[in-house]
Amino acid sequence: MEQGRVLSTGPSRRGGLSAAFARARFAGASAGLRGANPAEVAAVRGDHSLNPGTTPPVSGLIDAAVLVPLVDRPEGLTVLLTKRAPNLAAHAGQISFPGGRVEPEDSDATATALRESQEEIGLPPSHVEVIGRLDTYVTGTSYLITPVVGLVRAPFPLMLDPVEVAEAFEVPLDFILDPRNHERHSREWQGRQRVFFVLPYPNRYIWGATAGMLVNLAEVLTR
Repeated sequence: MEQGRVLSTGPSRRGGLSAAFARARFAGASAGLRGANPAEVAAVRGDHSLNPGTTPPVSGLIDAAVLVPLVDRPEGLTVLLTKRAPNLAAHAGQISFPGGRVEPEDSDATATALRESQEEIGLPPSHVEVIGRLDTYVTGTSYLITPVVGLVRAPFPLMLDPVEVAEAFEVPLDFILDPRNHERHSREWQGRQRVFFVLPYPNRYIWGATAGMLVNLAEVLTR
């Protein structure tokens, strides 16, 4: 483990949303969020959402959870993201939330998200106030992900696990909420053209499941 640093985000463009606003939004939205029942998978978000005619996997799903960390900064909320280490067997170098598989000792998805965040980036659970969750997200690689949203009290210590995480950085929430930044790109995968979200933050390529969950976050906070 080595001490990590959060890269500078630059100033917020509109002053940012407050932590109180985020709490209120999730308090009002929680009743409408869909759960992780495999029978409901076809209705939740996933890699299939932008690709009519495709269906998500419904068997052999691997339960996982991620933390969607909203950092409470004086200039406005930011979203804390990580860049995966370049030598990982899967998704190397991609932008992601801290998180991972649900383990038998985890009491629920929140416990998984907080445990994985502490293991991957050293974020103490005591600095996180869980305020809700986003829609369950199912990936084409059979992960059933519960995104747990938490307000992170700053300043906070970080200690990155170099085996899993190359760096941590923050993106102003204003950027995430702007629908002009919710681009749709496509590429060929397994013989088919697939469409996916991309959030083109400067010098970053936020795409796939992470981008899809960020679009869901924007919908909750702006609808």
